[in-house]
Amino acid sequence: MLKKLKQKVLDANLALREYGLAPFTWGNASQADADRKYMVIKPSGVRYEDMSLEDMCVVCIEDGSMVEGDLNPSTDTPTHLELYRHFSPIFGIAHTHSPYATAFAQAGMAIPCYGTTHADYFYGEIPCARALRPHEIRGDYEVNTGGVIIKTFQERSIDPLSTPGALVCSHGPFAWGATAAGAAANAAYLEETARLAYMTLQLSPEAAPVPQALLEKHYGRKHGDGAYYGQTPAK
Repeated sequence: MLKKLKQKVLDANLALREYGLAPFTWGNASQADADRKYMVIKPSGVRYEDMSLEDMCVVCIEDGSMVEGDLNPSTDTPTHLELYRHFSPIFGIAHTHSPYATAFAQAGMAIPCYGTTHADYFYGEIPCARALRPHEIRGDYEVNTGGVIIKTFQERSIDPLSTPGALVCSHGPFAWGATAAGAAANAAYLEETARLAYMTLQLSPEAAPVPQALLEKHYGRKHGDGAYYGQTPAK
């Protein structure tokens, strides 16, 4: 079942490796079907070079049950499911341990928007959700990982479409989008903004965030009704 979706998810997972975001088996990407009934995700602990279409796992979004697949799904599956259940506009998720974004997460720091490169893809800082508490770690750890991301966005009234990614303190980055491919691309953009922010802080620890007017301009020209970046599709 869902052969076309499995191919998209396989391609997105391979893209994480091609982007240099997921060495070894450190990462995963998933996508929900159009009805948000099922999610396809990579298997746990399988090397990217060894993965095939048949290895992709189909999971029920409502109850987390395994619907199809011979291998165990990614251990981050409950986190993906929690995000799909609460962030209704998204259909793809990618989780990596890319170095610069993970360094910010390990420091418990949000990634400030220092310039237009960041503003092209994320509307303001990329937040860092709080560290999980001991009882949350001992309990439903992966579910609670999704929960701290969701709570961060709710408490700060952040739109998950305009800020398609977050860090989890002491853990790493999660990104999302309209598809698994879009989520993988946003994971790459997140890593690049983290790298630039790190370099900015090395040069100027007191650097100020980008002015609001410049943030609005650069985000707006790529997103929303007034966007004009790129080519207009032929009619």
